[in-house]
Amino acid sequence: MKAVVLDKITEGKDIVLSDVPIPEVRPGWVLIKVKAFGLNHSEKLLRLGEIRADYIQKPIIPGIECVGEIVDPSDSELAVGQKVIALMGGMGRSFHGSYAEYALLPRRSVFTVDSSLSWEALGAVPETYFTAWGSLFECLHLTSDDTLLIRGATCALGYASIQIAKALGCKVIATTHREDKLPLIAEADEAIMDDGRLAGKVHGVTKALDLIGPRNLKNTLTAVEKGGIVCQTGLLGGVYALNGFDPIKDIPNGVYLTGFFSNYPTQQVMDEIFAFLHEKKLIPVSGEVFGFDEIREAVIAQDEGKVNGKIVVTL
Repeated sequence: MKAVVLDKITEGKDIVLSDVPIPEVRPGWVLIKVKAFGLNHSEKLLRLGEIRADYIQKPIIPGIECVGEIVDPSDSELAVGQKVIALMGGMGRSFHGSYAEYALLPRRSVFTVDSSLSWEALGAVPETYFTAWGSLFECLHLTSDDTLLIRGATCALGYASIQIAKALGCKVIATTHREDKLPLIAEADEAIMDDGRLAGKVHGVTKALDLIGPRNLKNTLTAVEKGGIVCQTGLLGGVYALNGFDPIKDIPNGVYLTGFFSNYPTQQVMDEIFAFLHEKKLIPVSGEVFGFDEIREAVIAQDEGKVNGKIVVTL
């Protein structure tokens, strides 16, 4: 089969397709014919730095998500030809991931899908919509009465979160630090420029999804009303930890801080996501779609930030 194989730091321009054996099935694992997968910031971090870490199995096929069909169910209850979605659990780091024509994945990371969406549309769902869903509902307890602030909204996760929150009936305030990207978040009730300080610019915020991360987190905590909740999910700001953070002083009285870690998807949550998409008649949003033979161009586009939204690769 054709696959992307990494063993060292690899920029988009150096991505190539290699010939590798189709994986041999073993108990507890299922073989999937990959139909589509999305590109994620996590994979960019792997390619451009994390690949050097000792805990990364090398050489490694990257990719933390995919959609496809069961080719060999091994000893599982799944059936040949069954439509599935797979994500996380070590994909593309602890074992080979989805940048390939076939993927051998542990049964625990594979979930059945009952959906008439195209493979292209399904390819935009796994990690992005799971993370949006968990952040909004498990962490923020979002309801239709909320005013939701999405900070750093011009990314795949931001667009998905806007779509879900608006379908729920929330008021949504979305931010970007680039004026030319304001039209991309026009679906929000308010689209505002973010210079790092939101005091006086937003009002009545009861829930906040911070996709910038530690760089601006303390400021986000001051942007919500008393009793509000802030969920820190993204790391777009390029700062990964907050040194000198003093919870007593930096979290305003009566404000709550949480975070969403997307490593534990379940069949129940995936069913809830697809039921919501079906009920609200939503088509998952993507930025651009590439064929697998265009994987180099897709990764270059990711590295250069050329695509506004989720990059999906179809096979």
